Amino acid sequence: MCTSILQIAKDGSHVLARTMDWPTLENTPLFVPRHYDWESAYDHRHYQNPYALIGGGSMKKGRIDVADGVNEYGLCAQKLTFTNGSKLVENRHSNKIQLAPYEFVFWLLGHFKSIADVAAHLSEIELMSEKYSDSQYGAESELHFALIDPTGRTVVVEPTQNPMRLIDNPLGVVTNSPNFERQLQKLTKYVDFTPEFEAGKVPLNTAKVTTGNPAGKIIPPGSYSPGARFIRAAYLKERADLPADEAAAIVSSWHLLNSVTVPRSLKHQPTFSVYRAATTADSRSYYYQPYHRADITKLQLTADMLTWTQPKIYAVSDELQFNQLN
Repeated sequence: MCTSILQIAKDGSHVLARTMDWPTLENTPLFVPRHYDWESAYDHRHYQNPYALIGGGSMKKGRIDVADGVNEYGLCAQKLTFTNGSKLVENRHSNKIQLAPYEFVFWLLGHFKSIADVAAHLSEIELMSEKYSDSQYGAESELHFALIDPTGRTVVVEPTQNPMRLIDNPLGVVTNSPNFERQLQKLTKYVDFTPEFEAGKVPLNTAKVTTGNPAGKIIPPGSYSPGARFIRAAYLKERADLPADEAAAIVSSWHLLNSVTVPRSLKHQPTFSVYRAATTADSRSYYYQPYHRADITKLQLTADMLTWTQPKIYAVSDELQFNQLN
């Protein structure tokens, strides 16, 4: 599951928000320092991240897993499930960086400054199946990825082939279905894209890529399937007012996420929106809200934090907090 929605504010702020749909809450805000040394679950090869990052993730047995975050250069990345979409590599190649799929976001944020940087080196990285791996990943093997950087370029990275595909995504919405182009084609029943979008020539930092005229179009579906969430998120994002700044974009993003936040319904499905989060490419901030809370926790990557040498996990209680009026 999971839904990703990009907001570009009038002042140029970039906010990449998402729901994390999973059976259990496993992630909390964290910080990882520069030069952090780690080993891959795939083959126990050691790597060292040049760059610091913050985001949402976990640390288990000394291994850090990052689901979404932003690094010191403002590169933001998210992983989203991608059932039946991944074509992972099986054989070991000593001349490639070979990772468990769930490690890809951690690698990106630790090693790259921008999407241009990612694009230049993407062919060097292979996401590996479990066939010959040192450990098993389970559901964490079927993933694709949403990225943005401070230039405003936003992309989807899909492991549907090797080397992986990097797809420019000025729409700024991602869910879980394979074949991103097919999702865009289905969206034409609900919106009219601008001529620039149709021609593949949308300038960077274009906040809207549809005409905003729903005349003659059908109403978006209300289910929580990946296709329905994609259509609903894109439709409402394109109709919503442009936020003025980062704070307004967070408010707008949370209201848009309301339309795709999956309620807990264990009798019908194991997954629900265990948390919602957003990263900002400009202020290097991370916003986090677990399922049972109405307030939002903010973590910002400051200059002082770049001198820290140890990772830090921030405990955020998943319990309702409220202001009591007497």
